[in-house]
Amino acid sequence: MTWNVYLSGEIHTDWRARIINGAEKRNLPIEFTSAVTNHEASDAAGDLLGPEENNFWRDHKSAKVNAMRTRNLIERCDIAVVRFGDKYKQWNAAFDAGSCAALGKPYITLHDEDIIHALKEVDGAAMAWAQTTEQVVELLAYVIAAK
Repeated sequence: MTWNVYLSGEIHTDWRARIINGAEKRNLPIEFTSAVTNHEASDAAGDLLGPEENNFWRDHKSAKVNAMRTRNLIERCDIAVVRFGDKYKQWNAAFDAGSCAALGKPYITLHDEDIIHALKEVDGAAMAWAQTTEQVVELLAYVIAAK
């Protein structure tokens, strides 16, 4: 069986690549998926439907266009990893975690200890909390291959 792991969250570090590389080194049968990680492209997704002068409506349209991708990928995933960084507030990641919880999709949160309090509800519904990408790879190896 090939597992589908959805990677959600911050886009300003290489955490996705580190997890993917770690899984490849362990020969884990995983297909990784993700939201659009190019910030400018994501923000402009709604521009395909015509320009908006008001930023609220531009963001609203882009959110809906992006949701077509994220909803489908989350619904099809076996496990999600939701990364919260320290530089920006990842409201989209919190929304993805809530979607996983509502759909009964297991997810792992990945974040530093200093934001535990802010994420208590998100962590409360998670199956695991990891602080490093290496821990995520170890968790995936155990769940997928019992290693």
